[in-house]
Amino acid sequence: MTGGESRASEFARGWKALLAATLGVACGASPVPFNAIGAFLGPFNKELGWSFRNVSLGITLFGVTAACLAPLYGSWADRYGVRRVALLSLAAFGVAFAAFALTPASLPGFYALWLLLGLVGIGSTPVTWSRAVNLWFVRRRGLALGILLMGTSLTVIVVPPLTVYAIRELGWRPAFVVLSMLPLLVALPIAYFLFREPTAAERPRELSTADGHALLGESLRVAMRGRRFWIIFASILVVAFAYGGAHVHMVEMLGLKGLAREDAAKVMGVLGASIFVGRIATGLLLDRYWAPLVTLPILCLPAVSCWLLSDDSITMATASAAGIFLGFAAGAETDLIAYLAGRYFGMAHYGKIYGSLYMPFGIASAVSPAVYGWVRDSTGNYDAMLGVAAVMFVAGGLVLLALGRYPDFRPG
Repeated sequence: MTGGESRASEFARGWKALLAATLGVACGASPVPFNAIGAFLGPFNKELGWSFRNVSLGITLFGVTAACLAPLYGSWADRYGVRRVALLSLAAFGVAFAAFALTPASLPGFYALWLLLGLVGIGSTPVTWSRAVNLWFVRRRGLALGILLMGTSLTVIVVPPLTVYAIRELGWRPAFVVLSMLPLLVALPIAYFLFREPTAAERPRELSTADGHALLGESLRVAMRGRRFWIIFASILVVAFAYGGAHVHMVEMLGLKGLAREDAAKVMGVLGASIFVGRIATGLLLDRYWAPLVTLPILCLPAVSCWLLSDDSITMATASAAGIFLGFAAGAETDLIAYLAGRYFGMAHYGKIYGSLYMPFGIASAVSPAVYGWVRDSTGNYDAMLGVAAVMFVAGGLVLLALGRYPDFRPG
């Protein structure tokens, strides 16, 4: 079988699972809350009198809780099968997100809802979906993971304007119910019928032992003893911290610079489209070239975004440019977590290892909005935080150069 035929056969066998997983990611607990909360900051502040920092702490609690549970959900996917874990978590996430329509006028009650969301939702993120995709694809793994994580691009394009529209037309409480229909009525039915892992006979030969039954790769304990795990961990941590708050606060950030709320939502759409392009371009390059070399220039682009967003005379054009650079880099970084986990540590314990590497991503993404909100409350703008974020983006790209060559787990 030629390389081209093998690549084509991977998509012929795995496209149904890839399609379902892409929609699962798009409607899951990773992108939906983070893309929706920005539009709720103003209404929460106005109606309930909560500070931007205190509102942002809700998503911080959610993100930290979910991130800490990611290794557990990953190990469940390894042990019990990814389909069962992903579908149950997706359904629970939809119900829990709809419950925000009942948000009480007290911060403890508000935080309890975010805690619940973190407890049940992490299994609807790439922690689970990417395991199946990595098992269907090897030669076109970069492109397949790029397509999978395009789901978050779809979320960025659809959710912010949908949220703004629902809040304006229905109010902020019904808006949560509208958004909960994405996991419950869009992703869940399709995943139920199309999503599954390949059988041992369907898996690419490179992933398994000679008899085809056992998957190759390192255990989490072995992976954590090596420097590569911690290099990836450090890169994810700093880049996710720099990006998370910038994304969540983008609408408010642009509003402070004089852009209308509707225009800010359009910038978020541009950002989402850029993530879309970034994922595909990065995926294609990852299938051909060494991953850290591909990623370095891309992760330096958001430093330019931070400079543009600090300008008091920002225009729609410069705001859109900032969104493009930020989104392109976001597409590369999140693709890299799933890609590097599979390439450097194998698939035998992928769920647990990916879940452990998802922890810094989830925690940093969750803490970052609160820090951005604190800077905004303290200084009246986001400029100081954007300066720090610019340095973090560049550092996160540079550190990956120390990873070295991909290992080969095949015997002999």
